[in-house]
Amino acid sequence: MAVDSMNKVIHAAVRRDLARLDAALGSAREGDRERAADLHRGWAFVHDKLDKHHRQEEELIFPAVVGFGVDPALVATMESEHDAMMTALGDLDAAMTAYAGSASRADADAAGEAVRRGSDVVERHLAHEEAELEPAIAPYLGSDGWKAVEKQLRTMPPVEAGWYFAWLRDGGSPEAQQFLADTIPRPVLTVLSGVLGRGYRRSIASVWR
Repeated sequence: MAVDSMNKVIHAAVRRDLARLDAALGSAREGDRERAADLHRGWAFVHDKLDKHHRQEEELIFPAVVGFGVDPALVATMESEHDAMMTALGDLDAAMTAYAGSASRADADAAGEAVRRGSDVVERHLAHEEAELEPAIAPYLGSDGWKAVEKQLRTMPPVEAGWYFAWLRDGGSPEAQQFLADTIPRPVLTVLSGVLGRGYRRSIASVWR
């Protein structure tokens, strides 16, 4: 699949981290509390990013695209898929909290099962959004209305933006890396992810190494 939108770059990062979490839980050692805490921190980060991404869609993107003329029924389906994801990710969050508290192999296995269930729900939505919603939005991307939405989406404090772009670039595919390099001026991207993103690399990226 071509990575030709920021939405797909974000989706790729979510898919990557859910796969990382599944693999890490599979190799977790009984009683390793430090590792359990690290994995809980890594999970909390991607959970926060996915939650913010979907809140931006619900608060900014969905109302805008309905105003553009995109089928409201399609947007309603997207919203219902968000609800299903919230439930699945809530179950995963509870499983990760239990594992962080016990560091037991049994709770790591239970969390791994929750990751796989949650990943299935997330993947159905991400694939649906990429297949139907993105093409429906495409005709409006150069409009003043969409530019106004993009301006709001880009509003975040500098350090948060640094962590965000460091996350997107961390282990990203060549296609994702190229899209970011083509979309964001290289000096800006370097400062954001390279300088302001140092905390991400110390605290989050290190979890997956």
